[in-house]
Amino acid sequence: MTDQTLNSPTEKNGGISRRTALKGIGATLGATAFATAIAPLTEWARDLSVDEFLQKHYRELSPVDLQLVLGRLEKETKAQYGADVTISDHKPQPGVQFGYALNLSICIGCRKCAEACHNENNHDRATNNSYIRVLEMSKGSMDMEKGTVNYDHPVPQKDKYYMPVQCQQCDNPPCVSVCPVEATWKESDGIVVVDYNWCIGCRYCEAACPYHARRFNWTKPQIPKEEINPNQSYLSNRIRPQGVMEKCTFCLHRTRNGKLPACLEACPTGARVFGNLLDPESEIRWVLQNKRVFVLKEELGTKPRFYYFFDK
Repeated sequence: MTDQTLNSPTEKNGGISRRTALKGIGATLGATAFATAIAPLTEWARDLSVDEFLQKHYRELSPVDLQLVLGRLEKETKAQYGADVTISDHKPQPGVQFGYALNLSICIGCRKCAEACHNENNHDRATNNSYIRVLEMSKGSMDMEKGTVNYDHPVPQKDKYYMPVQCQQCDNPPCVSVCPVEATWKESDGIVVVDYNWCIGCRYCEAACPYHARRFNWTKPQIPKEEINPNQSYLSNRIRPQGVMEKCTFCLHRTRNGKLPACLEACPTGARVFGNLLDPESEIRWVLQNKRVFVLKEELGTKPRFYYFFDK
């Protein structure tokens, strides 16, 4: 499995990014004049504080700088939502490559996984957003274009099966290669992440993803104080700002701490399997070795780490 992790967001292009150039202008003009000057330039810059705009890319932050950023974000969450939260930085574990598998024979389409994702990841309540779509499919068909997402009848239906779709955490992610400012990348454990404070909201990654796994925050997320999950991570489930892209991270704030994804814990039938692909004793490895698994849109060469299988 390949690792596309870069040491610096500017190394790949051998130059400076758009934000780096603008930071240089800010240093010349001074904070107040700079904030005034950039306000009309882009929609994404309009609601940023000077500290936010001048913040370095996640991979360029020193440990001290990162702690300052996390502290600032916690204070901003308190000011904007009235909630006390802890935002941490969960690093990949050595010797771990995460993989996910889903048994389509026993998924009943209840959408408990999507509900758990919605709550765990601090999604906007008005839109009922989730990183998971559950397609109701006709038995005998694999045509995802004919799948129904907004079904409203009792499940399961006898002539249907159900296919949850979320980020496939591709080994060759097309969303990463199209990002003009390198705000998204694949980490060493295979999880594709986003630096929400670096994303400019161009939505190129959304267009490039063949799985419809990216979400765009059209408005500032609205979440009641009492419904906010206070255990948050910088690259995962912290409340995302307006005007940026977001995506599933295999609940890295949980899985990098030895827990299971929220969607898996919510599944009432045990259809979901998660684990370390490098561990020969893991359940995910057993599935890959003993079941006839397949991946979505294999012909595209994205090399997903999300696998599907049927019992028969």
